[in-house]
Amino acid sequence: MIDGENIIRALAGTGQARIVVFGDYTLDKYLYIDPARDEPSVETGLTAYQVHEKRMYAGCGGTITNNLRALGAQVISIGLMGEDGEGYELQRCLDAVGADTASMVRTRELCTCTYTKPMRLQPDGSWQEMNRLDFRNFAPPSMELQQRLLERLEERLGEADAVILIDQFCQRNLGVITDYVRDRLNELAQAHPEKIFYVDSRAFSGEFRNMIVKCNNLELMASAPEEAGSPEDPQALLRQAQLLRSRTGNTFFVTRGSQGMLVLQDEAAISVPAVHVTGPIDIVGAGDASSAGIVLGLTLGLTEEEAAALGCCISSITIQQLGVTGSASVPQVVERLRIYQEGKSV
Repeated sequence: MIDGENIIRALAGTGQARIVVFGDYTLDKYLYIDPARDEPSVETGLTAYQVHEKRMYAGCGGTITNNLRALGAQVISIGLMGEDGEGYELQRCLDAVGADTASMVRTRELCTCTYTKPMRLQPDGSWQEMNRLDFRNFAPPSMELQQRLLERLEERLGEADAVILIDQFCQRNLGVITDYVRDRLNELAQAHPEKIFYVDSRAFSGEFRNMIVKCNNLELMASAPEEAGSPEDPQALLRQAQLLRSRTGNTFFVTRGSQGMLVLQDEAAISVPAVHVTGPIDIVGAGDASSAGIVLGLTLGLTEEEAAALGCCISSITIQQLGVTGSASVPQVVERLRIYQEGKSV
C-alpha cells in the first residue's frame, strides 16, 4: 500500500534537491492560427496562414527541467544549443524557470533542435495541431563537443544528488548521447554509486549500464521485435523488462499510460496504478513529467514504489493541460496525491 501522506511529507524537502539534467534539449514552438485571418498569397495563390500568437517552451530535457523547477528542485542543465534564434529562445525559457544554464554548450556547428507546432482554431473553440515542422541535426556532434559535454558533467557531478539522462532521438549518434558518450556515462555511473543515475531513452535503453532506466511500453517492446506479444500484454512487458533489467543492472521503470507503471527491482515486479483521468488529455510530455517525479522522489528518500506513484500523480496533472507542455506545482501534487490515495477519478 502506497502511503500518500509519506510522499506529501517528503515534498517539503524539494528545495534541497539538486539534479543534473543531461542530454537532448529542444525548443517547443507553438504557432496559433485563426482561419478567419487566412489570406491568399499574392505570389503563389496558396493560402497564407496568419500566425497571431506564438508560445515557446523548453522541451525534452527542458520539459523535465520545467517540472522539477515547478516542484522547487534545483536543476543544472547540460546539453547542446545552436547559436541561432531558437537557441536564444531555449536559453530564455530555461532562464525563466530558474535553471542553472552555466554548463550548457553553445555551438555554431549544429542547430537548436526545434519542434514547431502550428495550431489551428476549430469551430468549437478548440485547437488542432497541424503538420509539425522539425529542425533537426542529421550529423553527429563533433568529438570536441562530446568531450566538452562530458567535462561539464564531471565538473558539476559533485554538486548533484541525481543525474537524469535524456536520450530523445531514435537515430543512433544524432543526439547528445552518442555511443561514445553513453560508454563514458556507464563508466561514470559505475564509479559513483552514491549518485542516482537515471536514463530515459527512446531507442537505446538496453545499452545503458549501472543506472536506473525508464521507458514506456511501446519503446520497451520495440527494443526486442523478436519478442512475441503486444505492448498491452502485461506478461510480454514483464518478460522484456526483466531481460533489459538484467542487462542494465538496476531498477527498471516501465510507464503504461492509463495502466500506470511497472517497477522492477531484483526479481520483484510491482505494478503501480495510474490516476484515473476523465475528460480530454494531451499526453505530450507525460513521460518527462513521470521521470521528474520518479527522480525527485528518489532524491527525497522515497521508495521506488512511492517515487513511481509520485510520477503518476505529476503526469496526471500535466496531461490535463491541453496544447502546452505542462508542469505541476507542489500544492497541485499534494491535492492529486490525496485523490490518488482515495482511488478517485479526476
